[in-house]
Amino acid sequence: MTGVELLAGLVVAVTGAGAAERLRHRAHLRRIATRIHVNGTRGKSSVTRLIAAALRASGRVTCAKTTGTLPRFILPDAREVPVFRPSRPNVIEQLRIVRAAVAQNAEALVIECMAVQPELQWLSEARFIEATHGVITNARPDHLDQMGPGEDDVAWALCGMVPRGGVLFTAERKRLSILQTAAADRGTRLVAVGEAECDALSEADMAGFTYTEHRDNVALALAVTADLGIAREVALQGMWQVRPDAGALTFHTVEFFGRQIHFVNGFAANDPESTEQIWRMALARHPDATRRVAIFNCRADRAERSAQLGAAFPAWPAADAVVLIGTGTYIFAKAAEEQGYDMARVVFAEDQTVAQIFETIVARLGRHGLVMGLGNIGGPGLELVHYFRNRETPALGALGET
Repeated sequence: MTGVELLAGLVVAVTGAGAAERLRHRAHLRRIATRIHVNGTRGKSSVTRLIAAALRASGRVTCAKTTGTLPRFILPDAREVPVFRPSRPNVIEQLRIVRAAVAQNAEALVIECMAVQPELQWLSEARFIEATHGVITNARPDHLDQMGPGEDDVAWALCGMVPRGGVLFTAERKRLSILQTAAADRGTRLVAVGEAECDALSEADMAGFTYTEHRDNVALALAVTADLGIAREVALQGMWQVRPDAGALTFHTVEFFGRQIHFVNGFAANDPESTEQIWRMALARHPDATRRVAIFNCRADRAERSAQLGAAFPAWPAADAVVLIGTGTYIFAKAAEEQGYDMARVVFAEDQTVAQIFETIVARLGRHGLVMGLGNIGGPGLELVHYFRNRETPALGALGET
């Protein structure tokens, strides 16, 4: 056999194996009646968990998968197991998730889109999930190096996962027209959740959560579950039982040698728009704080994000000090300085341990201080959240979460 003949034989074999795998995967998809694909720049993990919890409360056998702070596969009894990754994250793992859901006899699968590159977002939907229901939480400026360069480009990129002939739900408002165009092109019905739906959530509705959940997320999840025939009361009861993602917005209060420190975990909100909203929320929640420290966890491999936040932060209500942790902190600092920020307020703690970062923060606080983590949850960000949470004053910490 010549080399050409051998190569031709290999091509035929690989192509045949791929076709067989495709047929098996489509058979698996047909066994899961409800497939909900969740995408967006913020809130994907939270909305995935909320919808799955409501489905479980309705009695449907439901699996879910999140790729938030820590990738997790959520079983029908709400137990969570880590998603095994032999190397770097790869969208092909969604095939394994579908197989795992079928093995659990799932009637519904709620799965977070893990792709960033536009072509991979399309691939995830068109080949891996083929959703009956799509969700785009919002379209804010993030990952501009891959989904940009402009903010409208982000919305167009996210639309790659709009299902064909299904239903698309969104809480996006600024770029709703882009989503409308994509839905019409795919023959998909669009359901937009706006201010009215958020305002319809009472204080009692939101008080049922053991952590700080955003009204947009709850209203969006309720719209999806209503379309699936789940009563609002049943859906909410299920959602109140949600175990939040490790990156969920939480508040912790620590008593430390006569100091009262309020720590806000806002690390998971890492686009400028979302981050500013949470920063202002934290300031409004703790108006009596005498000193305010912002911690930005930077990543050298997310240079665009660091530059965006650094350029935006000087226009926000001022912090008394800014502590930079992680890697590539100079990118944030350079962007802030170019906007006229007072660099005397900036502390570089890139090479410090979490215990040293804590001492750096304490040295810049008075008797009653506010500390907020921003930028990225990974690495030292998550470690710092655990550090504060493990030292929380129980009676006061309970006041810090809603």
